[in-house]
Amino acid sequence: MVGDLGGEGPSVVTVHVTGFKKFHGVAENPTEKIVGNLKSFVEKKGLPKNLVLGSCTVLETAGQGALGTLYKVLESAIAERENGSSAQGQIHFGVNSGATRFALENQAVNEATFRCPDELGWKPQRVPIVPSDGAISRTRETTLPVNELTKSLRKTGYDVMPSDDAGRFVCNYVYYHSLRFAEQHGIKSLFVHVPLFLTIDEEMHFVASLLEALAVLN
Repeated sequence: MVGDLGGEGPSVVTVHVTGFKKFHGVAENPTEKIVGNLKSFVEKKGLPKNLVLGSCTVLETAGQGALGTLYKVLESAIAERENGSSAQGQIHFGVNSGATRFALENQAVNEATFRCPDELGWKPQRVPIVPSDGAISRTRETTLPVNELTKSLRKTGYDVMPSDDAGRFVCNYVYYHSLRFAEQHGIKSLFVHVPLFLTIDEEMHFVASLLEALAVLN
């Protein structure tokens, strides 16, 4: 998410954002609305000068079914960087229907154990997400300072916490792939769980504040 390209002043960072479509028990996923509305929202509100909003993509709420689209987003970010554009990063938004606050996820685990089938009918149990990474206990961590971001957002008035447990469902599955790709290619990745009960306006303002907090880190 944050990268220093050298030279004077802060470097420009392009952030690519993903959300999810509907899934079991959640007919309208707020992260689909966040991603759909984000470009027009930040155009009105404005972004910090060193931050550019890149692609906004909605993924299937499916493990393997989301990967094709996810990797297109990830690979396009690398292609942009190689073509001389700014540093690249990813923010993934997912909903936690049982949560009452926002959660910034520190890590993902190499385990797919879906409590219910995903939207394409897949229900893995204790399966490694990336078999070549080894055991299902393997974790990958974001290189972003989650605690620092949490403190910054709390000061802005948001009920947000750091989390070490992104679950074992599709959110964790996507985040694990993204963190692995980020490590291989020197970019940043963050997964954010949003609660279900807030209005879309509250969600959008939180996302804008998160982008601003990330810009300050750069």
